[in-house]
Amino acid sequence: MRRFIDRELNEWKESRRRKPLVLRGVRQVGKTYSVKQFGQNSFDTMALVDLERNPGWHRVFDGNLDPRRICADLEILLKQKILPGRTLLFIDEIQACPRAIMALRYFYEDLPDLHVVAAGSLLEFAMKDISFPVGRAKFLQLYPMCFAEYLQALGYDEAAEVIIAPPTRASDTVHEFLCEELRRYFFIGGMPESVKSYKETGSMRESFEVQAEICDTYRMDFAKYSPKVDKTCLNAVLTTVSQSVGQQIKYSRLADGFSNPTRKKAFDLLCLANLIRKVPSVDPSGLPLGATATSNIFKALMTDIGFMRYLTGMPVDVEYGKADLLSIYRGAMAEQFVGQEMVLSQGENIYYWSRQAKSSSAEVDFVAVIDGKIHPVEVKSGSSGRLKSLHLFLKTYQNSPGGIVFSGRPYDTLPEKRITFMPLYFAFSASRGTKI
Repeated sequence: MRRFIDRELNEWKESRRRKPLVLRGVRQVGKTYSVKQFGQNSFDTMALVDLERNPGWHRVFDGNLDPRRICADLEILLKQKILPGRTLLFIDEIQACPRAIMALRYFYEDLPDLHVVAAGSLLEFAMKDISFPVGRAKFLQLYPMCFAEYLQALGYDEAAEVIIAPPTRASDTVHEFLCEELRRYFFIGGMPESVKSYKETGSMRESFEVQAEICDTYRMDFAKYSPKVDKTCLNAVLTTVSQSVGQQIKYSRLADGFSNPTRKKAFDLLCLANLIRKVPSVDPSGLPLGATATSNIFKALMTDIGFMRYLTGMPVDVEYGKADLLSIYRGAMAEQFVGQEMVLSQGENIYYWSRQAKSSSAEVDFVAVIDGKIHPVEVKSGSSGRLKSLHLFLKTYQNSPGGIVFSGRPYDTLPEKRITFMPLYFAFSASRGTKI
């Protein structure tokens, strides 16, 4: 499966100021697959060191962390040469051995010609307790497959090109095709194994079984979270967040029978593990948006829309049959989708706008920065007359050139109202402003 990150891996390989690369992401998001493909396609050889499957190899990183000594030991264990410029050294599941993480700085300082990639899940937990100087490694995050990657995986390359190009009005036939495929993506999600299962069998039920298995592995990881939080609380918070996409989060409603500090700790740990994502409210009067992010007014997204489907327990036969994509699970699936695409297009951090006033309140689903300008983003069906919060935003913040409304309707512009209507499938390209 081709991924957008393939290009970033090749750019890293050719960089003059190359540092060891650390690829982060939740379990089964495709980290190992992407690096293996990269190694096979771009190097003479690849030296794979899996530190989870081979715990005895952790001893290689005991004692001094001289990279030449480490490579000499690994050559014996792997029965192959590790040659700078020709070999990709891939240290997989590096979170299992904190000293291996520490060793990366010495590869950068003492053996810079060797291409080193490390990958792992829950790396944020492993790195909390070790000394790892800033600037000694490059970090990349791998997310679930976006809609364009999903289309490519199914062989719809031309359709993928349409939705990553600058948005324009598509023919009725193409529009209907993309909307129908997007409906399937809502339920299959972007975890590579789920997409692969659907591609091979044509059965969404098969992909649902994969989602259940992946969720089980995430829950098994709860035991590794530190500081410890009650597993029951973690599971309750995870489920409640999946059912609350699009709504402001209140800690008191996340898990019954636990204190607010315990609920907050569980929420923060799930964010650290990348299973959920906090979406803070911001003041859009200027940049950077993150400087005005509030800590107590926020929403949340799941890491993957298919994961969300599984955890909510929604009746698939009922929800899948709804004609309007914006009506599936009360519109929350569409908001999750747009947010998930914007995590890629906006560079990981995404925000929304919430105006709290005594007389009235207003809320815009997301706020996007495109070409240095701030745009309000709504995920709504219906006419421009129903977009009261969006109109208020544009009236209040004259620095914004216009708003974007993602819906099921075809592409359309209302320049006099400073609003552009976009089909949902353009969520990535419309909020990025440039072509991949």
